[in-house]
Amino acid sequence: MNQSSINAQPPLEFIPPNFNPLLLGGVKKILPFWLKLQTEIVDIEGRNIGKLVDIYKQFQSEENRFLMAFRHPSINDPYCMGYLIWKLLPEMAKQQKINLDFPVHSHFMYDRGIPLWAGSAVGWLYSQLGGTSIQRGKLDIPGLRSARDLFIHSQFPIAAAPEGATNGHNEIISPLEPGISQLGFWCAEDVHKENRNETVLIVPIGIQYFYISPPWKNIEKLLTELEKDIGIANQNHSLETSELYQRLLKIGEHLLGIMEAFYEKFYHRKLSNDSQEHLVDRLQKLLNIALEVAETYFNLKPKGTVIERCRRLEQAGWDYIYRDDFKEIDKLSLVEQGLGDRLAEEASLRMWHMRLVESFVAVTGSYVKEKATAERFADTVLLLWDVVARIKGENGFFRPQLGQQKAIITVGDTISVSDRFDEYKKGRRQAVTNLTQTLQDALEELIIR
Repeated sequence: MNQSSINAQPPLEFIPPNFNPLLLGGVKKILPFWLKLQTEIVDIEGRNIGKLVDIYKQFQSEENRFLMAFRHPSINDPYCMGYLIWKLLPEMAKQQKINLDFPVHSHFMYDRGIPLWAGSAVGWLYSQLGGTSIQRGKLDIPGLRSARDLFIHSQFPIAAAPEGATNGHNEIISPLEPGISQLGFWCAEDVHKENRNETVLIVPIGIQYFYISPPWKNIEKLLTELEKDIGIANQNHSLETSELYQRLLKIGEHLLGIMEAFYEKFYHRKLSNDSQEHLVDRLQKLLNIALEVAETYFNLKPKGTVIERCRRLEQAGWDYIYRDDFKEIDKLSLVEQGLGDRLAEEASLRMWHMRLVESFVAVTGSYVKEKATAERFADTVLLLWDVVARIKGENGFFRPQLGQQKAIITVGDTISVSDRFDEYKKGRRQAVTNLTQTLQDALEELIIR
């Protein structure tokens, strides 16, 4: 969202699902062309798809209710999930001579913030495809009620990304948010209340991307662009991985030093810039300070994990921009509207610090060093590009395309929520924590290394 366009507005409304089978048919036809024109993906391979066919058949026979919990390393993941459900799944069912009821489809949960930067048309499209919106940073009663109702009553299963947002890493999974596990237990509770016999399942889905040919030349070009942006002079254009790694490390150290000086000078926060301190330790301190800067403005305590702090800050910013007292904005004076706009602008600027942290939440410092593949290099270089683009005020949505990719989607073993329902009745919070960890481990096992 362009900073000059930030204005105080009425509160965000829940976008309910409004499934349109005719639109679904059109989107299914368009998807292959969209993948070709708008992404680097030239091939999508499904693994263990027969397992998902059986789960769908059992669902349609009223033997189970299930949620697909998919990995979220890229903005292209929803397209891959659509390809899985609309193409790979029916093809495998046909091969196995299993008849699935038409249409083969899935509801899905999506962040209410997506239509804010992607456009209101995207919110309409998601709704027509059966998507249900959710605000991640607060107790979104309408959103949760909708997802819960779809899970227990809809003719389709439901899908969601338990990481909550893209993390930019093919081989690292961010700590999962507990909402998916809670939804699973709510569904098990609803099955019990309605005296039904379905088993409630969570199906882990792994998604990874691999370059058809390692795009070392484009990676090197992007490193050169980043060096120029942050003020590093470099004449070395070698494609040797050892040389590329040293350049990547130097960019990270230099950018980190610039940001440390920025927060020390203008936000009066003391940061250690000891060159002997581990790079990741310095980065984590910087991210903590960036969050504290935003939290101080919104009068929030630094409580919980980094992801939880980001979600609270996002919601606090939205509360300043999308205001309950602006529901009847036409009745407000021009001065009141003007003050609201100034507050919205400032809130958006403070949220910038949180967005910076989001880009680096999964950085470990050893990701490339452990295995210097083109995929890991690309993941890290593109994350650095994201940060620099945010600092420059550019639209980070349009990332550089480094090369053609193949996506691999892997269906994991089901996790029975019903088998854990007694545990949930004894201690809800602990049961949710345990199920979330089980799902985290299951998704980790699906990573192709």
